[in-house]
Amino acid sequence: MRIVIGEFISLDGVVQAPGHPDEDTDGGFAHGGWSHPFFDPEVMGGALAEWQGNTEALLFGRRTWQGMAAAWPAQAGDPFADHMNSVTKYVVSSTLGEDELTWNNTTRIPGDQALDQIKKLRETEGRDLVVMGSASLTRTLLAEGLVDELRLMILPVLVGGGKTIYPADGHLRTFELVSTVVSGTGVHVCTYRPKTGA
Repeated sequence: MRIVIGEFISLDGVVQAPGHPDEDTDGGFAHGGWSHPFFDPEVMGGALAEWQGNTEALLFGRRTWQGMAAAWPAQAGDPFADHMNSVTKYVVSSTLGEDELTWNNTTRIPGDQALDQIKKLRETEGRDLVVMGSASLTRTLLAEGLVDELRLMILPVLVGGGKTIYPADGHLRTFELVSTVVSGTGVHVCTYRPKTGA
């Protein structure tokens, strides 16, 4: 399986709480839901549907999984929600108990085993293992060279600070642009892959 990152991201690289106001207020973040004014059902919705079709399983950090697990089961009947609820899911956590894994088809990956188990999943036959949100997990996967594709919906907004997915370790990592399309709301839907030999 390829490890694919999917993010709504601001011009200043923030991925924190794009969905709704109380999604993630860590650090006093006050701009939750910042992606909504820019959502374009045709271009962005079409890209999400295409990406969904290539998904074998989802991989989350604990906080993102808890937010998704609280939201998606109540949306049953919508095709995207039905996919989210039925697809295989993995959550990296050192604190979640097995009795808390109430969202369908969820398996916990202990935090201290995360990299080893994720590497094993990556070696398994299948379509894409998709990471949504999960800034800390994504940053770790990028730092470890385990990301096969970045799918970024770059929104025309400066959020002014918040969580980012990019490692700050001083290492140079080169990607190549595979595809891009611009929505009517000014969102660049871009796919990048690590540049081989870089």
